[in-house]
Amino acid sequence: MAAMASAAEQLAASINFSAFAKATELKNRLWFTLGALVIYRLGTYIPLPGIDPQILQEIFSRNAGGILGMVDMFSGGALGRMTIFALAIMPYISASIIVQLLTAVSPQLEALKKEGEVGRKKLNQYTRYGTVLLAAVQAYGIAVGLEGAGGGRSPVIDPGLFFRFTTMVTLTGGTVFLMWLGEQITARGVGNGISLIIFSGIVARMPAALGSLLELGRTGAVSTVFIILFLVLAVAVVAFIVFMERAQRRILVQYPKRQVGNKMFGGEASHLPLKLNTSGVIPPIFASSLLLLPATFASFNPGDQTGILGWFSIYLRHGSWVYILLYVVLIVFFCFFYTAIVFNPTETADNLRKYGGFIPGYRPGKTTADYLDYVLTRLTLVGSLYLAAVCVLPEILVSQYSVPFYFGGTSLLIVVSVTMDTVAQIHSHLLAHQYEGLIKKAKLRGRRG
Repeated sequence: MAAMASAAEQLAASINFSAFAKATELKNRLWFTLGALVIYRLGTYIPLPGIDPQILQEIFSRNAGGILGMVDMFSGGALGRMTIFALAIMPYISASIIVQLLTAVSPQLEALKKEGEVGRKKLNQYTRYGTVLLAAVQAYGIAVGLEGAGGGRSPVIDPGLFFRFTTMVTLTGGTVFLMWLGEQITARGVGNGISLIIFSGIVARMPAALGSLLELGRTGAVSTVFIILFLVLAVAVVAFIVFMERAQRRILVQYPKRQVGNKMFGGEASHLPLKLNTSGVIPPIFASSLLLLPATFASFNPGDQTGILGWFSIYLRHGSWVYILLYVVLIVFFCFFYTAIVFNPTETADNLRKYGGFIPGYRPGKTTADYLDYVLTRLTLVGSLYLAAVCVLPEILVSQYSVPFYFGGTSLLIVVSVTMDTVAQIHSHLLAHQYEGLIKKAKLRGRRG
């Protein structure tokens, strides 16, 4: 095993640009991925029919602090421009989360999950149906909201049933197309297609935001020292995220020896890796959505500041201590909640016992499950505090120090996680290409011998 590991390490170290140049299949996959993302970015500039862009921009600038701003961030500005991809891929993400939650509470869906590839395909089909339904409902809500927005100045040129129907069809079709495009990237490109679509939308807005920061430095609004310190802090936060996302607890799993005839088999040791952040970026997205919903509703009716929505708009604004405190509490809660859904210690312990594996010092079955739950609970606590720190830091910088360049913790987590995953897949493709080359050389030598 050690010899195999050292050989793999040597092979990984030998990967360079020349190896990349010879990997034709990988280059084709990268070009396909790039082309698909370009198509997506072009679609974010095709406007919905029947919309006055100037009035729309005025309305959106007033409501950008709520949940609309977060959705606009994930759509790469498509919602603010009200284009055919205004809903982006968010209905698909919501449908995926709902199906995962239902899998944990529905015996029928849980049975499908255990059926392997066939069950996975059925669950994916349910997710697609849910995406269409959610997209249609959200599109209708956007159409009605556009007709009633702006008071006397509606951004809709000709409101009515026809406008609502065309908006529903256009926005739902845009989301379904992006869902299909993401699946094509996953199958024929490199990386997870849905994640890359979100990633490209967030990254597309970075140059403009960075340019505005440098412009403030040029005009003297902020000092050069501040800009340098801010950029150093941004690099440090990215490095911290990379370190924490790669962190894992490796639990030793031993397999017993068994005798078949005159030979002994088994006896190997492997590791069960438990990530520090099992839940990924789901908790910050859920927490932000819940906190920003009241502020969004309040912004649609700015005249009423006396009711409960007015209270929400005052105390749940970005940077307030109530908002930050609730944000941390919700992130920690959703970390534990989502981790409990995606990782079942009892099921993992049963699988280990089924294949003869055991954790040294713990009896198979309930004792092993309790130990895994003990370890996972402590890992999740540290992971939730890490997520809360990364997401709250931008809020504090904006509210307390008036940092003009805002790049939220959720978007930063997505960008770093997707980059790491894509680089790892590119590396695995290069390794596979190197292995194929070695196998071909070995076969040629065998024929010559």
